[in-house]
Amino acid sequence: MAITEERLKQTFSEEGAQEIYQEVKAMGDFLGFARQYAFSQEYRVARSALWGLTKASKEELAQLQVIVDEFVDQAMQTANSSVRRLSLNVIERLAMKEEDLRTDFLDFCFEHMMDVEEYPGIQSVCMKLAFRMCKFYQELMDELKRTLEAMEIDYYKPAVKGVRNKILSGKLK
Repeated sequence: MAITEERLKQTFSEEGAQEIYQEVKAMGDFLGFARQYAFSQEYRVARSALWGLTKASKEELAQLQVIVDEFVDQAMQTANSSVRRLSLNVIERLAMKEEDLRTDFLDFCFEHMMDVEEYPGIQSVCMKLAFRMCKFYQELMDELKRTLEAMEIDYYKPAVKGVRNKILSGKLK
């Protein structure tokens, strides 16, 4: 079955996301698929497209490196938490170089990793992304560690606590 907006609006299961991924893999055009569907204003289309993309290997996702800023913009601007989480998960699996550092995105990650009202999946991936960005500059890494140490950890879910502890213990690479 061809991938269409209508089909993506109706994809609500892990199995459906896997099917989307397999079809995109067979086409071999992750970039074209992402450009066509991952940034749709219809959140159900974007969510399903992003969900399918999260099934791809790092090598397959590397095709999306050229539009990483679009994923960053989407993560920071969307009002839909599923689209935000899935966009962040795609970003987290892409390469990050020093020249890619965006201070607006770093600020966004700091804000969302600390927000006790945010979903734990978003908090955790924001913490990982902040760590990856801060690794380029010791003063930013020091700030990240101070921020993590100052967290009132009792207010956070186990996933967030786990990422925090890995960063502080030096086990997150």
